[in-house]
Amino acid sequence: MFHIVVCGGIVPDPLQTLEPVKGPTGWGLKNEMMLPSILDPWASHALYEAAHLAKSAAGSKVWLVSLGPKAKLQQVMMTVAQKAPFELVVADGPAGGFTDSSEVAAALFAAIEGIAGLDKSKLLVFGGWQSASRGAGSTLQILGEKLGVVDQFQGVDKLTVGADGSLEIMERIEGGAYLVSTCAGAPAVLGWATGELPEPPNNPQVGMANMRLVMPALQKAKPAAIDAAAIDYKSVAVPAQKRETRLVKDTPVEDIARDIIAWINS
Repeated sequence: MFHIVVCGGIVPDPLQTLEPVKGPTGWGLKNEMMLPSILDPWASHALYEAAHLAKSAAGSKVWLVSLGPKAKLQQVMMTVAQKAPFELVVADGPAGGFTDSSEVAAALFAAIEGIAGLDKSKLLVFGGWQSASRGAGSTLQILGEKLGVVDQFQGVDKLTVGADGSLEIMERIEGGAYLVSTCAGAPAVLGWATGELPEPPNNPQVGMANMRLVMPALQKAKPAAIDAAAIDYKSVAVPAQKRETRLVKDTPVEDIARDIIAWINS
């Protein structure tokens, strides 16, 4: 039996054009509140893995803790709620990637501490190893330290629970290899990579059950103390796209490889 807390923010749909701008409260995206949003893809993998584990471990429960604007979260949850059973916990605050990871971790910590009935001896904290907006790579680690969880794993692709409750975790390392670790059991923090599970199909029954809890959670969400001006950037720009194409017939593979290496090193 596990109490699984999944930390996941919302991000603009990747098909949108993103333009960073600096406003009176710091950096953000142009017309950010108008952009359609989705649950961070990395966090989505963590949620699917949490639901799969909860289904296989009787008595387990999943909470989705999200820091973001209530109005945007409500829109996103209409879709996410149909994917897996969970109880939503909301920290009302900015969703963008221009916030400090320590402040984000503090807001998530406060939200988790407020969960009624959470048993920290059974706690598994899931989240994205990386993020489509908050890719500092430190938020989950700071959160784990605040919660007093010392067993932390990043880049996880597989979690296996033993008969004795022990956890075997496969973490990505360089060269397509894995580091396999074992710990005695919960509590633990796992930052997920892509995992091994496909995206679950929409389930209207699960969606209706979730939405009965989503709306009250949004209504009672407390403002998160995030100071957008606490961290500043000298300049922010979207990476420029550059493509150079040469059409050459009958070129040996070795010459193509040398050209590509030379282009990468230039």
